[in-house]
Amino acid sequence: MQKHRKKSSYKKIAIGVGALAIVGVPTAAMACFDGQDDGNSRTRTASHQQQRPWQWQQTPSAAPTTPAPVDAPLPSETPSSSPSEASPSSPAAPAQPVVETTPPAQPKPAKPPVATEKPQAPQPSKTAAPPATGSVAQVLALVNQERAAAGCSAVSLNAKLTKAAQDHSADMASHSNMSHTGSDGSDPGTRITRAGYTWRTYGENVAYGYSTPEKVMEGWMNSQGHRENILNCAFKEIGIGLAQPGNYWTQAFGTAR
Repeated sequence: MQKHRKKSSYKKIAIGVGALAIVGVPTAAMACFDGQDDGNSRTRTASHQQQRPWQWQQTPSAAPTTPAPVDAPLPSETPSSSPSEASPSSPAAPAQPVVETTPPAQPKPAKPPVATEKPQAPQPSKTAAPPATGSVAQVLALVNQERAAAGCSAVSLNAKLTKAAQDHSADMASHSNMSHTGSDGSDPGTRITRAGYTWRTYGENVAYGYSTPEKVMEGWMNSQGHRENILNCAFKEIGIGLAQPGNYWTQAFGTAR
């Protein structure tokens, strides 16, 4: 596993894995708020990295990436049109009387109604994700453990955020490039919108090279920006992605409208 290091004012800790300012395996974080209260979008980037073009190939001496600022949520590449208001229509003309040309059929004795449908069980929420398993379950548990210690409510796994996170991890792994910018030019807001998540606020953490949930969480928690995303009490839901080769991780945080 390649190690990258950049000079910074953070104290260096002699461990085998960690976040960017500590050792070895780089990570990157971004949080964006759409400013519903004050009308301004605010973006916080949380890495000491420089943005790489998507075609950049990773080398041991390369500097890690910094996410491009996000001023406002970008529209999905396949946006769905919002429902338009129905225009008032003129009242329909009264129907003309219909003249029967055949004698009416004789009524038959009515039969008691027979139930043909069984009561349907309540359907689960369309955005609820299946129960977390494996590495996803472990990361979720560690995130909520840290949030509880900080006095924040637990985040729940969201199917749409999970899809956005997993797709981005797969995209990074297939191009061997850790970035908040997808190979198609998408940013975190675009990706979760494209997955169908209607957000009020969101954040994203990415990382690569960490072999276990415990190690990647340690790396994120040792980096200020990533830790702020994890401990942001405004976030209510999360999606978690992991793709190979290279152990590319994504956390997509959000709060729905």
